[in-house]
Amino acid sequence: MRNHEAVSSAKRPKFHTATPPIPYWSAKRHLTCGNPTPQPSWSAKLTPWRNSTLGKLKTANAALILCLNMDVDPPDVIKTQPCAALECWVDPRLLPASRALEAIGANLKSQYEGLSLKIQYKPILDPSQDDIRKCCQQLRRQAKDDAVLFHYNGHGVPKPTASGELWCFNRNYTQYIPVGLHDIQTWLGSPGVYIWDCSAAGHLLQNFNTIAERRDTDMNFQRGGYPVDATPFMHSIQLAACAANEQLPSCPELPADVFTSCLTSPIDMALRYFVINERLPDGVEPDMIMQLPGDLKDRRTPLGELNWIFIAITDTIAWTSFSRETFSRLYRCDLLVASLFRNFLLAERILKNYNCTPHTYPPLPATNTHPLWATWDLAVDACLRQLPDLLRNKIPPKVKGGSSPSTPPSVHDEHDVLPGRIGSVRHSSNEEDTAQSPPYVYVPNRFFADQLTAFEVWISRGGSALTRPGPRSLPLVRDFYLEEDTPKRGSLGFDEALVPRKPPDQLPIVLQVLLSQPHRLRALILLSQFLLQAAGQDLRPVLIFIWTRILAVDPSVQTDLYNNPQGYRYFTRILAMPDDGFLPNSSEHQAMCCFILSSLSRDFPNGQNACLDERVFEACLHKLDDGDFLLRQWAALCMAQLWDSSDKARADAISMHPSPTEKLIDLLCDASVEVRCAALFALQTLMGTSGAADPEKRGGGGTGTLLGLFDQDESMHLRVEVSLVTNATFQIKEDASPMCRKELLVLISCLVKEWRGYFVVCAWLYWEEDRRWRSGYDTEQEDLATEAIQEWEESLPGDNQQVAESKIILKSIFTIFLVLLDLSIDPYPEVAAHAQTIVDYVMALLLESPFSKLSCTTLKQAPELPNESNAPIEPPAARQRTQSTQSVNLPPSPNKLARPAFSRADTMTSMTNTVSNTLRRTSSFANALKSLAGGVTFPSADDGLSLFSSPSKAEFSEPLRPPSPNLNVVKYVSPYYRSAVPYTNGNAPQADQNIPQPIFFPAHVMEALMEEDMERLRARHRRHRRNGNSVPSPSRSTFSTDSTGSYLAGLGTGNNMKDVLPLKSSYFDWCTEYFTEPQMRQTEADEPGSVQYNHQVWRQRRNEQVDAEIHSQAEAAPYLPWDRSVATLQSTGHPMTMAFHSYDKHLIVANENDVVTVWDWSSKKRLNQFCNGNHRGSSITSLHLINQDVGGIILTGSDDGIIRLFRNYDPALEQGPIQLVSAFRGLERIPMQRGSGLITDWKASNGTLLIGGDSRVIQTWDAQTELHGPEIETQSDSPVTAIAAGRNVFSDTFLAGFADGAVKMFDLRVDVEEPVVTTFPGHSAWVQNICSHPTYSHQFLSAGSQDGVVKLWDVRNNREALGTWNLNPSGLSAFDVHKHTEVFAGSSAISATQWKDQKVKVQSMKKATVSTSIVVSTGHSHHHPPRGSRMSSLVFHPTEMLYGVGEPDGTVRILGCNLAAEPDY
Repeated sequence: MRNHEAVSSAKRPKFHTATPPIPYWSAKRHLTCGNPTPQPSWSAKLTPWRNSTLGKLKTANAALILCLNMDVDPPDVIKTQPCAALECWVDPRLLPASRALEAIGANLKSQYEGLSLKIQYKPILDPSQDDIRKCCQQLRRQAKDDAVLFHYNGHGVPKPTASGELWCFNRNYTQYIPVGLHDIQTWLGSPGVYIWDCSAAGHLLQNFNTIAERRDTDMNFQRGGYPVDATPFMHSIQLAACAANEQLPSCPELPADVFTSCLTSPIDMALRYFVINERLPDGVEPDMIMQLPGDLKDRRTPLGELNWIFIAITDTIAWTSFSRETFSRLYRCDLLVASLFRNFLLAERILKNYNCTPHTYPPLPATNTHPLWATWDLAVDACLRQLPDLLRNKIPPKVKGGSSPSTPPSVHDEHDVLPGRIGSVRHSSNEEDTAQSPPYVYVPNRFFADQLTAFEVWISRGGSALTRPGPRSLPLVRDFYLEEDTPKRGSLGFDEALVPRKPPDQLPIVLQVLLSQPHRLRALILLSQFLLQAAGQDLRPVLIFIWTRILAVDPSVQTDLYNNPQGYRYFTRILAMPDDGFLPNSSEHQAMCCFILSSLSRDFPNGQNACLDERVFEACLHKLDDGDFLLRQWAALCMAQLWDSSDKARADAISMHPSPTEKLIDLLCDASVEVRCAALFALQTLMGTSGAADPEKRGGGGTGTLLGLFDQDESMHLRVEVSLVTNATFQIKEDASPMCRKELLVLISCLVKEWRGYFVVCAWLYWEEDRRWRSGYDTEQEDLATEAIQEWEESLPGDNQQVAESKIILKSIFTIFLVLLDLSIDPYPEVAAHAQTIVDYVMALLLESPFSKLSCTTLKQAPELPNESNAPIEPPAARQRTQSTQSVNLPPSPNKLARPAFSRADTMTSMTNTVSNTLRRTSSFANALKSLAGGVTFPSADDGLSLFSSPSKAEFSEPLRPPSPNLNVVKYVSPYYRSAVPYTNGNAPQADQNIPQPIFFPAHVMEALMEEDMERLRARHRRHRRNGNSVPSPSRSTFSTDSTGSYLAGLGTGNNMKDVLPLKSSYFDWCTEYFTEPQMRQTEADEPGSVQYNHQVWRQRRNEQVDAEIHSQAEAAPYLPWDRSVATLQSTGHPMTMAFHSYDKHLIVANENDVVTVWDWSSKKRLNQFCNGNHRGSSITSLHLINQDVGGIILTGSDDGIIRLFRNYDPALEQGPIQLVSAFRGLERIPMQRGSGLITDWKASNGTLLIGGDSRVIQTWDAQTELHGPEIETQSDSPVTAIAAGRNVFSDTFLAGFADGAVKMFDLRVDVEEPVVTTFPGHSAWVQNICSHPTYSHQFLSAGSQDGVVKLWDVRNNREALGTWNLNPSGLSAFDVHKHTEVFAGSSAISATQWKDQKVKVQSMKKATVSTSIVVSTGHSHHHPPRGSRMSSLVFHPTEMLYGVGEPDGTVRILGCNLAAEPDY
């Protein structure tokens, strides 16, 4: 798929290529975050292709009613002479009347048997009314609920009446007896198939529908409708030979029953029609048509090949002319009905030439002028041209009555061949002629080969590309594209003005060709290309592609695959094959096999067991080490479906060596985000969440019973589950991908669901410790948490090792709970919504638990604001990413956890440290739980607002809330039902004073809650042993009782809780979309000639022109003044950080709060404005524009440590609203005395983001893998104030400036503990900025904030600076260097003596004197004390000779180099 290009690049026309650098944060996962993409408006639902939506139709038997009365003509018919006489290819004039009638009945039955042999046909010859009644009733009894065919030939009776009565005979054949359609419906019942072959047949069709509709209406009115197993009469199928005012043709060249002949013997009629209307090839006479050799059932013979071509053409005409529902009902439900309607198209073509219009119900559009009829005529002509050679050695017998095909030979006895049928004439061989010349070998028709060529041309010429609505496009569901408010380009990235083209007309023909051995391989290859999969020359990869595509579109075919054991075993063998080069692109094909087998196992236990029996699990486990990320991804997903809800598979996996869970934990560090998420999904299904397609089926039950694997050691089962989730949490909690963090929360929810008691205990411990922290750890306040833990430890049974293991379990769950709190304020809304759902569920249980009934608890008290002055400041410690090396079937060892094991002395000290660190980041635990503890109403699932979204700023009217992601699907779910609110007034309900309250202590509640969890585990094991059901407890858990049978203290809570856990992942469905996406054609942006492609080509040429202009301007700019005024903008707030776009006329400005404004500086127009979403009290301290070659993404860094990325900021591109691309915590902020905020530098050449600031580490992030690299120790107690990465593409070094004035060079290749390569003397105090030299990659400049000195350094000399400029002795507020010309600039600091205005100086590195000095006003009417190191911002344009200055009053001035001035050398 990825590497399969059916059209070589050599064959493609040459275009100007648009090959910009690889854009970052632009993959599909950044557009959807693991949510399945909503289908576009033009995408219709999958049409049922196995049966009609009206129910399965099956014809059981047939009544063939022939009312001919050979000796007497009907009174209302005047026959011409000559006239049509043949009935079922029998000429009744040549036989006695009785014998002719019998021959006609036998022939009609034989013709029907040629359509379908499985049906019982009963001819009724010249019947009376009683004969019809008995026959119909008998057939209905035999058919039961299946359909009955009623074929009526009324050529020997009067035409039907206008009221819908047909005619038959009395017993003596002396009278015509009318039979009403109401009676026939009553006798025959429903469903039925009716064929009316008589003049004025339209009367029967119309009146049948009228009566049927009336009967159905009466049934609905009187009985409320039909039973489930009954079929309304209006669902009956009818075929009528002509309209109500028309008479059947009587031309002598046609048979009298031309309609029946077309329906039951189409090839005979089609060839006769060809003889009548077309010029025959040279040497072919009409009587030779009768001798066309072959068998209709043998495709290798001329007659059989023509029949095959006829079927393919009529199928294609129907498929391209009728709706999908009609086609499915009439052509794919019943073999006989499909044959009749296929042949009806021929009847319509022939009869309309004789002023007859056949009708059907359901009605069908006209097809008699379809272009494929000309293709049929061409195929017949090609076949007949070989007829003289085929008959060269054949001598036809003498034909009595002439040689015209319309005059058949006579029938001498009942054993003669059927008269008048093509291919039925006897031949005698001439042995002498045969010996003289070799027999002629029939040359197969080129019809199928030509159609395959046409199909190939359709594919190679972009037939699957999107097009505008029109005759070549799929029909629109509604007039979606004409709505005025519809954007031209949707937020999903596709152009909504484009829709798919109609499928190629040759598609049904290609399916027919699959039956032909000579064309099969080519047809499969082309079909696989149509399914947008590439093909090799071997048949195996083609079949893999086709099955992959089919299962991706319609998963219900898993039953078909299962019912053919050789089918799924075929894919298991390919999956187990070694990579020996025999299978091209083996990793990708095996990934498809994993998808096929996972689809077979999903929601289908039989398929799941079949795959387990074929050892698919072991094969997938082996493929987890493959080098192809797609195979690793789908191997993990296949494992997930194999052990989903399967105790046997889980038990086998847990006891397997090497451990599958260990391999999955290792995959959590994989370089591919999709592989990491796939591993998490596999762990989710192992832990009990459901991998089913039904979104309401969430699962539960943890790892299940494991078939009694740990019956003798229940705690081991607990340790397995806790260790598994703990290891995954440590690996993923700091992942930069929100998709990974979202999947982690689904996994954690499985553990919370089964061990909720432990989490309630941890929530209570955290709550109490939070209270102590808020009070400044008052020594007089009772330490409930510490005392409860000590009492709980003393009550633990077992030896020291068991006690230690119990403490480790509690510590691990407590750590997971802290991670949940951290993720509940995650910057990505979907992650936060998931975490809030889990946290609030735990807190709801806590507030309902016996903890709330304790007299000593503080749960009933309203939360207090934190006392920051009392918060202890602890020495910061470097954070390390914990690597997992332990097996999940062993308890986690103390030295592998985040904190040491509990002991009586340091139990709460360890917890307190973690609590304090987390609280400083989350503001307060009570704030995170305000919706529960403070009585605030839960947000609805529709508002999409996070509990922790930043409040809107009153001073800004437009940006009300931060932009949301493109698919913000996950919503917060309250643990309460809408009618059940925990506290209405912010206070817990008071217990009835008359009821004595039990006396218990916190340790008792801890024991009871943990015992409840263990009882839930025992219930799982009991289900395995007894196959019984356990007693349900709150939230569908299990009650446990003490020895006296009374409920334990911790139970009975949560009765009103909504069962919201475990959470449900949609990741598998998101991954499946990969196999439904176009693979054979390029994306719209990569397709030459498309709007997006042309726009990108224009951008590339424009960018190249800008880059070319830089060189000439950069040489002169150092010698020119920089005082040219370009624009003045009035921004919102204080413009603290700014960034120019390299090529577009865009300036991004971030103020002192969280408002980001996008300006078009050339037109002085504000393009957009939005909130960044950082926490109150924090500000944006870093700003970058990435992917500037292809547009741009805004990257912001705020001093709370969060990185956010936004797209669609330019409304001119009409890409939709601004969207959040991604967000993650870039750096753990450790408060210092002087904060610099978050300092970043972006290196586009290799996608590296360097982050420093108020921390003793500098964190590196890889934009491709979304993983952090090594944490670089700064070896300094001062915050990082500036970072500058090397300009060289392959450089692994970077520079950092510090608040103490030091400048250090770091190398990412050396030991992370000793990363400092060189230390430069730097400055006396705060380093304002560090910038690379615009010309020499080994030089850089640094500027001091307080001394105002700018120094030029060479990385090879750390002893002294190469140059020094005293730019401003009073200090610098901002400093920057132009990237292409040797010019730098700085703005003076605002001080107590200088606060009304600032000096901006532009200095050339080529001269000693200042090039330009400008005084700008600050806009202050009185002195404002500086709030930080920067009171203004200054930034150079990356390419143009411009720079921008931002002042505290919101003014942004853009100035530039005066290129028209005389240079000062």
